[in-house]
Amino acid sequence: MLRPGNSGAQGTLGGLRRLFGKLRRAFPRAQLRVRLDGGFAGNPLLDFLEAAGVEYVVALGSNARLTKRVRRLLGRARQQHRATGVAVALFGETRYAARRWSHRRRVVMKAEVVVHPGRPPKNNPRFVVTNLALTPAHVYQVYRERGDMENRIKELKLGLALDRTSCSRFQATAFRVLLTVAAYVLFQELRRRATRTACADAQVWTLRERVLKVAAWVQRSVRRIVVHLPRAFPWRTTWQHLAGAVGATP
Repeated sequence: MLRPGNSGAQGTLGGLRRLFGKLRRAFPRAQLRVRLDGGFAGNPLLDFLEAAGVEYVVALGSNARLTKRVRRLLGRARQQHRATGVAVALFGETRYAARRWSHRRRVVMKAEVVVHPGRPPKNNPRFVVTNLALTPAHVYQVYRERGDMENRIKELKLGLALDRTSCSRFQATAFRVLLTVAAYVLFQELRRRATRTACADAQVWTLRERVLKVAAWVQRSVRRIVVHLPRAFPWRTTWQHLAGAVGATP
């Protein structure tokens, strides 16, 4: 969804409510899990997620109270770093409520000492609020898995030019974004049908180069349109497999 740059978390609850309904109709037995960055950690959203019965892992920004609570864990991490000379990450948890929260919640803390060549070691404490009943280390691993979503964003931006938002009106630009997302769904389906081919794990730009950007001669008449494809090109076998998988008749 394209939104104004100053919208913040506005509209998030409505979007999630609609999404939860669609997912539960499609997958009635699935447990839903929400993973969010720190800009969404306000009490209204957390209350909504709890009332909706979903699992959540949401980043929290550091503050004086959280920094004080992680201090002992961070001291242990620095001791281990001095003993080993390598980067160290320890995990713990606390019960915490921000001033505007309705109640205390579980907060997982990561006390990390980061080591870069030629630089002094650096403290890197991190915090996430969650309702998952997992160990602190496992909870933080769940949060870290959001990193793969960045690859999907790269596919949308670099593979399908999602950032071509140059229309003069906001609605027109938002519609272009939706068209790009629809195209991405089609690419996902192509990739799903490419099982046991060289494109089984291909990203969007690879699929475009291998199976869509194929030179062809289009012949038109009153009764039909014929597309003449080349007899030989590098990914012909994969192309033929995909064509058959989506319904083409040999």
